[in-house]
Amino acid sequence: MNIKKLILEGEGVSLDFKKTITKHEKIAKTMVAFANNQGGRLLIGVADDGSIKGVKFEDEERYMITRTAQLYIRPALEPVFEEIYVDDKLVLVVNIENSDTKPHYALAEDGKWWVYVRVKDKSVLASKIVVDVLKRGNEDQGTLIEYSDKEHALMAYLAEHERIDIKEFCNLLSISRKNAQRILVNLALSGVITIHTSEKEEYYTAAVG
Repeated sequence: MNIKKLILEGEGVSLDFKKTITKHEKIAKTMVAFANNQGGRLLIGVADDGSIKGVKFEDEERYMITRTAQLYIRPALEPVFEEIYVDDKLVLVVNIENSDTKPHYALAEDGKWWVYVRVKDKSVLASKIVVDVLKRGNEDQGTLIEYSDKEHALMAYLAEHERIDIKEFCNLLSISRKNAQRILVNLALSGVITIHTSEKEEYYTAAVG
């Protein structure tokens, strides 16, 4: 593994830098976001600007990560560690695999369990729709879509307007938020629509291809 090359790529969907581990809750959020997406790596001993500071107390960092994975995340995760020396400085690499037991929840400082997903270089709180997609994505059986007038109306709208959010969808069809969520989850699982999530908004588009 070429750590310097990896660092030059910068933080992103599958990479995060941590100078040191200070809070279980903060690191749990990142680990859960990786597991709920396609997996990722934590580079411990690397500052946010990419400078290599090195790990001073390796055993303590390992203990913090392992304890977090077991007690602050459910279902628990099993991180895989690698030790890499760069210019005589130790970088502790924490590998988090793409999980097949999604969704994973992280214990927050408010004492509640929340689901996070990775969006670019941020770990973002998952919406109810994203959580349902993660839950049902583990099921073996496919999703059978019955195209009613509601589904046809949504796809016709997206053909003209490119995107829609859940409030607009509810208003478009005069349906409850619960019914709108059910339709959007089914369409997302079947690959008909794509979910776009950020810290500020969530919207949906027709899937490409």
